[in-house]
Amino acid sequence: MKARLSKSGLPAMAWSPGLAELLIILVIVLVLFGAGKLPQVGRSLGDAISEFKDSVKPPSEKKAGAASAADQEEETE
Repeated sequence: MKARLSKSGLPAMAWSPGLAELLIILVIVLVLFGAGKLPQVGRSLGDAISEFKDSVKPPSEKKAGAASAADQEEETE
């Protein structure tokens, strides 16, 4: 049996979630964490993703990003 290849020549994904699967996952998350904790979980997940992105950036982009962040803080003051 041959593996399906995508246009780039890499193997195609075997499964991608559809609407029904996403709804089931959402219900499971609501049951596990409760509706009250869901915003806190989302916020911490967002913080983790942004920290990961910052750690992956090359050093030259990190310096430029820090300088622009400092400029934005000065504008708001």
